[in-house]
Amino acid sequence: MTVPFWVAGKPVTGKATAVIRHSFDGSEAGAHHLPGPSDVDAAVQAAADVADEFAALPAHVRAGALDHVSRRLSERSAEIARLITAESGKPVKWSRGEVDRAVSTFRWAAEEARRFSGELQRLDTDPGGTGRLALVRRVPRGPVLAITPFNFPLNLVAHKVAPAIAVGAPIVLKPAPSTPLTALLLGEILAETALPAGSWSILPLGNEETAELVADPRLPVVSFTGSVPVGWAIRDRVPRKHVALELGGNGAVLVCPDWTDLDFAAQRIATFAMYQAGQSCISVQRVYLHTDVYDEVQEKVLAQVAALRTGNPREEEVDVGPLINERAATRVESWVSEAVSAGATLLTGGGRTGSTVQPTVLADAPEDASVLADEVFGPVVSLIRVSSVDDGVARINASRFGLQTGVFTRDLRTAFDLSARLKVGGVLVGDVPSFRADQMPYGGVKDSGIGREGPAAAMADFTEERVTVLTGLTL
Repeated sequence: MTVPFWVAGKPVTGKATAVIRHSFDGSEAGAHHLPGPSDVDAAVQAAADVADEFAALPAHVRAGALDHVSRRLSERSAEIARLITAESGKPVKWSRGEVDRAVSTFRWAAEEARRFSGELQRLDTDPGGTGRLALVRRVPRGPVLAITPFNFPLNLVAHKVAPAIAVGAPIVLKPAPSTPLTALLLGEILAETALPAGSWSILPLGNEETAELVADPRLPVVSFTGSVPVGWAIRDRVPRKHVALELGGNGAVLVCPDWTDLDFAAQRIATFAMYQAGQSCISVQRVYLHTDVYDEVQEKVLAQVAALRTGNPREEEVDVGPLINERAATRVESWVSEAVSAGATLLTGGGRTGSTVQPTVLADAPEDASVLADEVFGPVVSLIRVSSVDDGVARINASRFGLQTGVFTRDLRTAFDLSARLKVGGVLVGDVPSFRADQMPYGGVKDSGIGREGPAAAMADFTEERVTVLTGLTL
């Protein structure tokens, strides 16, 4: 079956189609129709036409639609998890987790929609404001263009669609060309709601076809998750638009000498360096180990990595599946070879079969090696010995990325000190940087982007303040 795309909430078919193939074995995951220029224009115009109506829609209608989506995702969770695995190669155990998170993301957005009320400010703090009260509300900036990546084909879509609906901002979604099927299935569920025509469209376009959408003045907000060069190029291309960017990172961990549960630290490091074949913005990539714990943690990490099963992601026991395609796997393999040639020690892994890269652990990689300086986006972790906590902080901060960092310490003063000094968007104390609660503000600094996700944070990003001053009141 070739599934339709969605224009103004309606299913549409076209003359051109595309086939999506499983990255593990090349089998067909599904097929979809491709929109043409007239379909794209219709979607954008519908979003512009409905903007005022959608913004004025009562909160209970928007919240009810989001609740419906959350409930239906839960009801269809097994089907959706299989589809995520089929088109992305993600192990099915992680696909199920992604569906659960999307259920939560839509539920949180529904709750936030009900309490998105603004605030009151009394203005009689100065004599000229006597009898005056300000009502500060947030209103949509306008229709949103959302561009999402392949690695979370449902939940990263949810983090753009749900907050847009919550504030009443029409959204035109362009999912990743390699994983559009899950987003198109989400369209089936959105179509079950009473949201007005034009409030959402899903267009599975190629990346090269997106430039005109980015530049279209009818879409004043662009929310992009993906690669660093593409993200900053979008911002440079449309400096007068409101642009939010989530551009990834090279997640670091610092294990301090006071941390005693080294088994837990090693298990978390190994698991979240390799989960989803390392294709997560906050997967563990750099591990800075104080010299007092280095040898023991290295031994334990290697044991944990050896226990991970690599193979067909459809199988329940598989922990590490393929990368999104063989080209990505070849790049990761070359980065490992580059690091070893530059002096790194290959402790385990390093091999590749097709699109699958063996879970790889390196030691002593030079700081300018790609496996440390850039985002690997593959199942590769580097262990680095540091002489002090300050040494670890300096090395973490030297990166051009700054998304999240994990700090293993039991000292409260150290935790607060590092939270203040680490130049990242989030510091995880007692865990790796790969933890994300979907309701919390999530995003980074430096080359990791601008803006924050999480329903409440994105709702603020998609809106702007409007002030109403009431005069002649008794306060």
